[in-house]
Amino acid sequence: MTTWRARVLTPASPTEVRWLDDAAVVHEHGRFTEIGPYDGRPVDEDLRPGVLLPGFVDAHVHFPQTRIVGSASGPLLDWLERSTFPEEARFADVGHAAAVAEHFVQRLAAAGTTLSFAYGSVHAEAAEALFATLARAGLRAIAGPVLMDAHSPEPLLRRVERALPDLLGLVERWHGHDGRLEVAVIPRFALSCTPRMLREAGRLAAENGLWVSTHLSENTVECEVACERFGARDYLSIYEDAGMLTERSVYAHCIHLSDDEWSRFAAAGAVVAHCPDSNDFLGSGGMPVGVVRGRSIPLAIGTDVAAGRSFRVPRILSSAYDNGLRCGVTLTPEELLWMGTRGGALALGHPQVGALEVGLEADACLFLPPPWSEDAAAVLASLIFDHDARPMARTWVRGEQVWRAPGA
Repeated sequence: MTTWRARVLTPASPTEVRWLDDAAVVHEHGRFTEIGPYDGRPVDEDLRPGVLLPGFVDAHVHFPQTRIVGSASGPLLDWLERSTFPEEARFADVGHAAAVAEHFVQRLAAAGTTLSFAYGSVHAEAAEALFATLARAGLRAIAGPVLMDAHSPEPLLRRVERALPDLLGLVERWHGHDGRLEVAVIPRFALSCTPRMLREAGRLAAENGLWVSTHLSENTVECEVACERFGARDYLSIYEDAGMLTERSVYAHCIHLSDDEWSRFAAAGAVVAHCPDSNDFLGSGGMPVGVVRGRSIPLAIGTDVAAGRSFRVPRILSSAYDNGLRCGVTLTPEELLWMGTRGGALALGHPQVGALEVGLEADACLFLPPPWSEDAAAVLASLIFDHDARPMARTWVRGEQVWRAPGA
C-alpha cells in the first residue's frame, strides 16, 4: 500500500471535475483504494504543490514519425511522399526501429500519456520492437504495423500473403500482454490498400476481436481519389464494405464526411480520433465537433505525431478548443480534460482507467502548475492553454513510476 499527499484534479463527468486542494491518495496492488481530503495520516510521499491528474489518452499517434515532427512539406498527400514515406522505409532496419521505439515510449511517458493507440510502419519487425519496449517501460498501448499493399513506394508494400500472417504472429505474442498491450488491425488508409487487403483485414479483426483503426476523410483530394479508385459512393462505404465499421473501429480526422456518412458512423458506434493540431498543420480543415457531440459519437483526442506537433495531449486539447470555436462550439476546459482522459479511455474500451477514482487502476501523472494556480480553473487554464507550461514531472501506470523528470 502506498499513500500520497497531493492536490487532485480529475474528471467527474463530461462537464465536471473533482478538485481536492489537499488530498490523501492511496493505491494498492495497482488500484486506487482511497481518495479523499487529507486527514493528518503519515504518507509515503508528499507530492505537493504538484497536482495529481489521471494519465492522458492519445488515440492516434505514429511511432515511426517520432523523428520528423515539424517536417511539414505541403498538404497530406505531398507530405506523405516527401517526409513520411522516406522515414518509414528506414524501419526495415530493426536497430533503427528499436532506437526510435525507446525515444517514442519515453516521449509518451514524459507527456503523461499512459494509454496510446500507436500506428507502426509496415514492418512487423518494427512493431515487435515497439511492443517489447512498451512492455519494459510499463505503458499501455493498442498498436500494430500499418497495412499497405498498393499505390505506395515499393519498400513500403507488404502483400496480404505476408502482412496478415505477420500480424497474427504479433497477436499470438503480444495481444493481452500483462493486460496492458493489444494488437490492432491498421490499414493506413484506403489509398494504400487493395480491396482484398481491406476485406481480409476486416475479417481478421472480426475473427480475433481486434480494434481497427485507419484514416478517414482527412483531405478533400484523398476523398476524391479513394472514391474514384474503389468506385465508391462515399469514402466511409469503402471501410463499411470491408466490415470495418463497428464499435471497435477508430477513425482519425473525419473532417469531410457527409450527413449520411455521419448517420451511418453513429449507428455503428464507431469512434472519432480528433486530431486538431495535425488538421491545422497540414491545412486539412476543421472537424465538425458539434456534429459529433450532437450525435453522441465517442470521441478521443489524437496528437497525430508527426503531422501533430506535440506529444502532449493537453497541448492538443488547446487546439481542440480552437477548432471548436471555428465550428461554432465552445468547449469548456472541463469537457476538454474529459476528452483527453476518461472520455478517451472509455472510447478505446478501457473503463478501468482515465480518472482518479477508487477502484480504477492507478494511472496518473503529476503536473506542476505556477504557484498562483490555487483552484481547479487556474490549474486547467495552465495545463491546457499555457503552451509554455512545464511538462509532467512524473507518470505512473498501476502505481508504478514510468517517468520522472530530471530534478522532479
